[in-house]
Amino acid sequence: MSSFWSWYIAIIALANILACVWLIRWTAKKRPDEVPQHETTGHEWDGLREYNNPMPRWWLWLFYITIVFGLIYLVLYPGLGNFQGILGWSQYGAWQDEVDTVEERVAPLFARYAEMSIPELARHEEAMQTGRRLFGNNCAVCHGADGGGRIGFPNIANHDWQWGGDPEDIRESILEGRTGVMPALGNALGEQGVTAVAAYVFSLSGRNAPEDLITRGREHFQALCASCHGSEGRGNPSLGAPDLTNDNWTYGGSLNAIRTSVREGRRGRMPAQEEFLGEDRVHLLAAYVYSLSAEERYAEEGEEEEQ
Repeated sequence: MSSFWSWYIAIIALANILACVWLIRWTAKKRPDEVPQHETTGHEWDGLREYNNPMPRWWLWLFYITIVFGLIYLVLYPGLGNFQGILGWSQYGAWQDEVDTVEERVAPLFARYAEMSIPELARHEEAMQTGRRLFGNNCAVCHGADGGGRIGFPNIANHDWQWGGDPEDIRESILEGRTGVMPALGNALGEQGVTAVAAYVFSLSGRNAPEDLITRGREHFQALCASCHGSEGRGNPSLGAPDLTNDNWTYGGSLNAIRTSVREGRRGRMPAQEEFLGEDRVHLLAAYVYSLSAEERYAEEGEEEEQ
């Protein structure tokens, strides 16, 4: 806050307090022209008369006490512009004290969970209850309460991972964040080329599209898209290029949505949580995210064991 506005606020606050003192003194003082001829205000209703008596002394002193309290408060706590009060209290400081108190209580719990591996934690019922609360407070607003995602935010409750679904990949995504960029190809392809590529991508997940568009789209895809998504469109987790052959679409899998992605590009950002949550909480949160696709993963592991 600038010095001008700081002084402005301080002067207005103190002037209002002094005005209250003056008003109380002025109304309590008897003036010479006052002659006690009438004991009532003249108001009467149902036999009840309103008397014009002065305020009780205890009531008057109560006003003075509140004024003194206000002055003491403004000396001790912030309220007069940039003056922070002699106690140095602040909302942030009070919040930080509460955070430190809670952290002191729960830190040993998260430290114990941090000693366990992510797959082990994913099967730990008590740990997952805590992980669910962490997810609800920090991730559900984007990915949904069940991790199913929505337009612009990926589904993390299945086994299709844009940046890799191994435990350490998930942990790294949460800890350091991710930034995915799909360049706009509208100028390079033209509208007809965009439509052809969209038709080809549409067909990669087993859906029907005009054959002539698929043929032309395949050529454009190999020239401009295969370096990231692979020649067969199966993606590249190291680049964050999604698999285009399944039916999981972050920005929508309709022909129009794919056309928009090709023409205008996409840019998605997963914010890093290391500074906000800390490594131990991120470790537990990664285990919970890992557990969201547990049934699908365990089923695949079971099939591999049978083979």
